[in-house]
Amino acid sequence: MTRSDTGSAPCPGGFGLYVHWPFCQSKCPYCDFNSHVRATIDEGRWRAALLAELEHFANKTPGRRLDTLFFGGGTPSLMAPATVAAVIDAAARHWTMAGDVEITLEANPGSVDAGRFTGYRAAGINRLSLGVQSLDDAALRFLGRRHDAAEALGAIALTQATFPRLSFDLIYALPGQTCLDWRRELTQALKLAGEHLSLYQLTIESETAFGAAFRRGELVPMGEDAAAELFELTQELTETAGLPAYEISNHARPGAESRHNLIYWRYGDYAGIGPGAHGRLTLDGVKTAFRQHRAPEAWLDAVETAGHATRTQTPVPAEECFTEMLMMGLRLGEGVALARLTAETDRSFTEIIDDAKIGALVAGGFLLPAQDRLVATAAGRQRLNAVLATLLGSSRPGLL
Repeated sequence: MTRSDTGSAPCPGGFGLYVHWPFCQSKCPYCDFNSHVRATIDEGRWRAALLAELEHFANKTPGRRLDTLFFGGGTPSLMAPATVAAVIDAAARHWTMAGDVEITLEANPGSVDAGRFTGYRAAGINRLSLGVQSLDDAALRFLGRRHDAAEALGAIALTQATFPRLSFDLIYALPGQTCLDWRRELTQALKLAGEHLSLYQLTIESETAFGAAFRRGELVPMGEDAAAELFELTQELTETAGLPAYEISNHARPGAESRHNLIYWRYGDYAGIGPGAHGRLTLDGVKTAFRQHRAPEAWLDAVETAGHATRTQTPVPAEECFTEMLMMGLRLGEGVALARLTAETDRSFTEIIDDAKIGALVAGGFLLPAQDRLVATAAGRQRLNAVLATLLGSSRPGLL
């Protein structure tokens, strides 16, 4: 029996498809995603290549039910609606679509127009994720965004009029931002949000323009204590508004969570197509990691030559699966089921993580008492790297 013959076995965490569109109109100074600016794009070639790589992964996973489809980037709202429709139609041919399949497309306010949005809705998009990033003009200029606050508000209104579901992103903990600043902005956002918000603290990534400015001493990030205060304010305001955190940076009304991202955090299966896309697929009972060529032109050439652009395909060892599932699951308010953790290895949970470590984290207020699930408290999720270091054996001084 070949590997593709057994790819139909379901994964407890669900099955999703991620489609990466790597192009943007400009590169934001904080962004370390695989995004690129090109003067011209042959979208016909790109459409054909995406469809070819989709078919390649469909052949590895026959008979699977597709729960979610996510167009990310880059700026997927620069894609023609016909390209989006072609990918959705191909996915429906190759897999069985769940009756309530969630199909999300990321968009930037600066690339919004009513005709394009109508085309995306007709293609099958039923959830839009809007990269607002701020509702303050000065903050938007600092973040290198091409839109202003008025355009962001217009895009939110257009999205709400066009799509059944909306999420938008904001970045906070900017240098010099005060609690009063953030309270005003988040209060406004919560009135607009509806069902879902993604709220990210600014992080300085080394391979970005902000990273270079930081090394030159031209950018001073917000201190940890001030950022923690803003994080706590965020939890308070979102909880009061009925959008509690279901993941460290994501807030939703109950039932409105991003089901695609939940597949990642619940350690489900997902295929990733497009430049630099990652995937995790259970094949022959083994979780297998895929990584596609990152450079757009290299990816395109590889797909046109071989039908796919997989750079690496690596079985994930059982204990690495355990670690990945723990790292992802503890990001969630629901935590991670002990039964799924132990199913990934030949040993019981307590053989890998002893009770003393869990007891110390519970006593410190970072974990809830373990029953059938391991769940981090709000304080534990705020300090998740330190919690994981303690659980996995390299405890960070000063946590407990």
